[in-house]
Amino acid sequence: MTNRQATDRQATDQSALDAFMRDIEARSPHEDEFHQAVREVARRVLPMLDDKPIYRDLKILERMTEPDRVISFRVVWQDDDGAVRMNRGYRVQFNNAIGPYKGGVRFHPSVNLSVLKFLGFEQQFKNALTGLPMGGAKGGADFDPRGKSHAEIMRFCQAFMTELHRHIGPEEDVPAGDIGVGEKEVGYLFGQYKRITNRFEGSLTGKGLAFGGSEYRMEATGWGVIFFLAHMLAAQEEEIAGKRLVISGAGNVALHAAEQAIRQGAKVLTLSDSGGHLRVEDGLDEERLKQIADAKAHGRALADVADEIDGAAHHDGPPWEVACDVAAPCATENELQDAGAKALIDGGARFVVEGANMPTDAAALKRLTDAGIVFGPGKAANAGGVALSGLEMSQNSVRRAWSDEALCEALEETMRRIHDLCYDWGEAADGEDGPVDYLTGADRAGFRKLAEAMLAYGVM
Repeated sequence: MTNRQATDRQATDQSALDAFMRDIEARSPHEDEFHQAVREVARRVLPMLDDKPIYRDLKILERMTEPDRVISFRVVWQDDDGAVRMNRGYRVQFNNAIGPYKGGVRFHPSVNLSVLKFLGFEQQFKNALTGLPMGGAKGGADFDPRGKSHAEIMRFCQAFMTELHRHIGPEEDVPAGDIGVGEKEVGYLFGQYKRITNRFEGSLTGKGLAFGGSEYRMEATGWGVIFFLAHMLAAQEEEIAGKRLVISGAGNVALHAAEQAIRQGAKVLTLSDSGGHLRVEDGLDEERLKQIADAKAHGRALADVADEIDGAAHHDGPPWEVACDVAAPCATENELQDAGAKALIDGGARFVVEGANMPTDAAALKRLTDAGIVFGPGKAANAGGVALSGLEMSQNSVRRAWSDEALCEALEETMRRIHDLCYDWGEAADGEDGPVDYLTGADRAGFRKLAEAMLAYGVM
């Protein structure tokens, strides 16, 4: 292809993308997070429609951008003083072409329809990549569990499930935990589901081991990020041992990503929370990481534990200015922005692997890819959690628990398959010798699987 032909093709592709997004924005105004997620997928998938026109004729991509249904409901509960409180709850069921709806429930003040639509839209592609029969969904409420008593959280969960139970079930929709919803909250939610329906079934995942949960579910997302990273490095004939990692976040994903990275010989330099970031110049070890995990479990900030582990607290936001080989944003959406991407490049980073959902904004993503950074997208790299959820569903269905060894092997094998799928579908960003475009690979592989299932059902 000549330079002129390439320029003309880029202009045509941009025109098609702009037209597609105008329709999305008109149908779903003021939903910025959702628009961002759709734009990034559409940019990479629209050229596929030229190769198989039936995708265009039957509006497959347009149908993927519209949820099957959006459920919004009032959640009324009482605090410990007896005062009546009210929140808004949601369940967004996006696509069940390859299996029951599957996706987490998030309790956080930032929860709104745009955030949940972006998460559910991404979830359908992520679940498709696992190879397991799971559709895509997401749910949650604008409830903030921080500062609430156990009794208040229990009452809220019970009120939330009183409405949600009508819309879920093992063959319909199987929620799980997410930000603000851990094993404790899942226990309260499942208990209320069981009370109302009088059924003990795999209607939620992330349950405790005492009542149908699976080993390694809490570890799976963070561990999976590092397993995916190890395959990214191996594809470049490198290994994780000795690599300097900068990790953001100090929640479940970040802590378990740090744990697995340390076990594989990496040097984990940072974690972060809302108060800033923690630096440990000689790298964390498992003992100090356990101290941090215990502190966070008791509601302490990273700054409060810095001196105890010979670290340094920095109150100037995320840790992207720390020199590293690999950055792993594991906190929340759009946390890595353009200035942070520039700092990572200037600091020598050559790999970025996402542990959170869409933590890299559009400007940062462009800067990283233009610089030749090898980029592992969250919809692939953090799929370990939902993969283990799928295995928990399988265990619940057959009423048996798999061994620790079998589950760990299954997680590692799933992350290898996801990596290889993305690698095979990814196109070199800078010619044959450039880095593999894992984001294009993830989007196109996920789209193809969903599209073929949707075609099989006809127009519906």
